Amino acid sequence: MKRIVLTGGGTAGHVTPLIALLPALTKENYDIHYIGSYEGIERRLIEEYHIPYYGISSGKLRRYLDLKNFTDPFKVIKGYVEARKIIKKLKPDIVFSKGGFVSVPVVLAAKKCKIPVIIHESDMTPGLANRIAIPAAKKVCANFPETMNHLPPEKAVLTGTPIRTELFSGNKIKGLDFCGFTANKPVLMIIGGSSGSKAINDVVRGLLPTLLRDFQVIHLCGKGNLDPKLTNTKGYVQYEYIKNELSDLFAASDLVVSRAGANAICEILALKIPNILIPLGLNASRGDQILNAESFENQGYSYLLKEEDLSVSSLLEAINNVMDERQKYIDAMKKSELNNSIDTIINLIKKTQL
Repeated sequence: MKRIVLTGGGTAGHVTPLIALLPALTKENYDIHYIGSYEGIERRLIEEYHIPYYGISSGKLRRYLDLKNFTDPFKVIKGYVEARKIIKKLKPDIVFSKGGFVSVPVVLAAKKCKIPVIIHESDMTPGLANRIAIPAAKKVCANFPETMNHLPPEKAVLTGTPIRTELFSGNKIKGLDFCGFTANKPVLMIIGGSSGSKAINDVVRGLLPTLLRDFQVIHLCGKGNLDPKLTNTKGYVQYEYIKNELSDLFAASDLVVSRAGANAICEILALKIPNILIPLGLNASRGDQILNAESFENQGYSYLLKEEDLSVSSLLEAINNVMDERQKYIDAMKKSELNNSIDTIINLIKKTQL
């Protein structure tokens, strides 16, 4: 039995592709272990799969002035020491990293212990954590063809992103029943990311009376963002986060409004759901979501609505436009060459391991 250590965290987008790999890794008889932060979202998501989980100290490397910039390097150093101790104990044949700052000490510790590392980069350009880790990796998986230009040629492999197989088995009727919806009115699903988006949440709730005339609304608003005043609103349901029922909710949805994280938009693309993307702005990110959304808009997969242009009127206009032309978006997505990458990545792991 071969042993693999998975790592990545900070957001659900750094974990869901790893979850997508679990059935194939199990089928290949891998002994799977996970290294993440002490109490990050990755711990809650991974432990549900009964995989041994090891928490380490994690610090964020910021590009802006913050007092934590003086303390977090010590957390990273502590995380490296902890990761190295865990890796020495586990003696894995390979480490597979999905990124996020918790992955940096794990990748560097694996390199020090002479354990081969594969990194997966979902976004158009590598994030800071992956840029630090790439020199320690044997191979780097890319999601977009454009990403290959930003990677060392001898390490870059175009794979696409792993899509959870259960997303393809959603049941529309189950999704409607779960929400208490009827089958005679279209469903709009709002996804603001695992942490939620105040900007999107506020606009959606401001637009809600108008939306409910023509739609039933599923609102994934993020942790701590439920609005108690809207709990019993007919045709509207709100959830902090959905896991087991997500495939059914996707199956029930006629239109999705989403942030533009690479994993989220690739799942929407794979499911061929007409969508509106509202990427994080430059004031809150390095601009990777903007590049992702622009790429999807250029290929005809998505309608792009920039956050600085987001308002009640602009969102309503976008929703009406996409609903009027929804078949055009579906036809474009059907032609996509961004296929599920699980088999490609599993083969790469088998070739790269000790």
